Amino acid sequence: MQEMMTETEKAELEKERFMLALERIAQIPNEKKCAEKYQNYFEKMAEFVLLMKKTWDFVADGSLYKASLEELQKHNRELYEDILPENYEKSYANPTYAAECFGKEMGQLLAFIYAELRSMIAAAYEQFLTDMVIRAELLLEIYQAFLCVAEDCENLQELPEYEELRQIAYWYVSDYYETESYERVAGLLLPQKDFATKIILESDLSDIRYLYYYGEYVTENEIRTAKHMTELSAETTRLMADTYTEGYRIGFEVGNKDISIKKTVNIRYCLGFERMIKQAIENFDRIGLKPTIYRAGTNIFHGRSVNKNGFFGGNPNKQFDYDHKEDQALFLDSALVQRKLECMQSAYEQLKEEAGVMGGPAVLEIFGETPFVPQNKEAACKLSDKQQKLSVEYASKAGAMQNEYIKGEERSFTIIAFPVPDIGEQYEEIFDEIIRINTLDYKLYQSIQQSIIDTLDKGDYILVKGMGRNHTNLKIQLHTLQNPAKETNFENCVADVNIPVGEVFTSPKLAGTEGVLHVTRVFLNELEYKDISIQFENGMITDYTCANFEKEEENKKYIKDNVLFHHDTLPIGEFAIGTNTTAYVVARRYGIEDKMPILIAEKTGPHFAVGDTCYSHAEEVKVYNPDGKEIIARDNEVSLLRKEDMSKAYFNCHTDITIPYDELGELSVVTGENEVIPIIIEGRFVLEGCEELNKAFA
Repeated sequence: MQEMMTETEKAELEKERFMLALERIAQIPNEKKCAEKYQNYFEKMAEFVLLMKKTWDFVADGSLYKASLEELQKHNRELYEDILPENYEKSYANPTYAAECFGKEMGQLLAFIYAELRSMIAAAYEQFLTDMVIRAELLLEIYQAFLCVAEDCENLQELPEYEELRQIAYWYVSDYYETESYERVAGLLLPQKDFATKIILESDLSDIRYLYYYGEYVTENEIRTAKHMTELSAETTRLMADTYTEGYRIGFEVGNKDISIKKTVNIRYCLGFERMIKQAIENFDRIGLKPTIYRAGTNIFHGRSVNKNGFFGGNPNKQFDYDHKEDQALFLDSALVQRKLECMQSAYEQLKEEAGVMGGPAVLEIFGETPFVPQNKEAACKLSDKQQKLSVEYASKAGAMQNEYIKGEERSFTIIAFPVPDIGEQYEEIFDEIIRINTLDYKLYQSIQQSIIDTLDKGDYILVKGMGRNHTNLKIQLHTLQNPAKETNFENCVADVNIPVGEVFTSPKLAGTEGVLHVTRVFLNELEYKDISIQFENGMITDYTCANFEKEEENKKYIKDNVLFHHDTLPIGEFAIGTNTTAYVVARRYGIEDKMPILIAEKTGPHFAVGDTCYSHAEEVKVYNPDGKEIIARDNEVSLLRKEDMSKAYFNCHTDITIPYDELGELSVVTGENEVIPIIIEGRFVLEGCEELNKAFA
């Protein structure tokens, strides 16, 4: 009986595989054995993989840490040069260019292969040999299929069939999902996966060379942010970190959850903020939490998205990410969905003890980058209707599975946001203003918001109407309070999980919620929407459009892909009234309304979330406002389906859409006696007790 290999033997075998693959790849440029029009593609791919070997050695032998700033910058640009906007039009990573060279189907596939090879950058810096090996071998398997067996390389009979190549890609994904799933789950749960943590804690953060230790693309945004952080006083940095970590702690407290049973916190941030994150790690340590930090997705297994989730640097080209966000369309089928779910469950089962002590994410978002307006490319991969349903099925089951191991009723989160230098010449001033906004007096807002809640709780429903170019006309149905002395529909949200302060929110009753939501311009997950309009009946989306594209079909697809996330419909999961007029005025003063993140923008007017409720997967946990009243509106008719069929209860998305004050004509509550009580009229609070909120407008 063959004995199991030791870890050392496995490592040696992996090294041998890598060296053999590299030796073979190095021969590609000189062989000239495949059809001429494909030869340049494979030479480029070979060149890139050999650059990855050079990068691996650069990190492994310590040269990375000895290099000058100029050397690091040169190497960093070399890694990303091919997909930078000025070079992307003639890059094989661009599906349009690849399709022009090889035809649509073959172009999509070969563009995917290149995009997948590019994830070797992360592997080289993290010294993860498995990821290097499997991608080098993928290239060789594709190349081998193209090798000519006759002298006439232009003979179409000598070219591989598209389906043969697609099967190679399919089995690559299927075969390695187990390894990749484990690594992703381990990155979420294990503090000993400390690649980024070591950089934060062990680097000299006054020397910006540390930014190049990650292998992420580094721009002036990250450099100037890091420099600005060194200019802030220790007291200011501590204030930023304290607001972030204390918001996380209070989130457990407000949510009636026990933080003492948790041992880890998942930190997500953008490069440049390490001084604050270092202080946050120290803060978390004092409350018994160790950090886990993973890299934002760069490959087919972990996903590519314009909206980064993890740690990340500058984005060399958001269009590249947008072009490849649906590459799974090449091979997604029911068998692969089942394979992905099995691998995910295996990973969580192996790490179920660690999953039980994960407290949830602490997220530092950035904003201020140049707004991204994507191109919809005909050659980019697109999920079919059947694949969209499979994608939704996977997301639903994966979300339920994660909740089984990292229980929603036991975890919490927090999110805070800061600007980057791209926001404009007044960056430093804006940064200071955001610190002020993030640390506003929550006691003051708590009192004002309680006045709003007391009034809202008198109502049966709420009316929201736009003004000017905004044609919103919505009726939001509220749950019936059985005991108004002890119950409320709205949560009094101050500076805990959603920093900064400034909203009261509820999960509306779906039956009776109806009308049109319209915003003239809004940015959602870094994508712009012009004149977005969504129709609701009984709380569910029945129609939608926008004015981004000339063709209505493209507008609908844009919203379905990026707001509905391939679902046929979504419910209103949240209705909220933002009260942070200070943030609104700051945005107007500096002309940065289009750059504000949802996190802050949602506090600058009423907003509506489509998707899950704010209490998703934790509806059974009783939540109370500071006045002692229980928030009973934690469910809607869809989330209640969990008691019959979990797959029908959750959508695993939640997108906030805000109507800014200057587009808001009326927000009133209507009582059972048909009394109409105005809260906001023509963008100003008119309810007694809210006078303080209008002072920011003066």
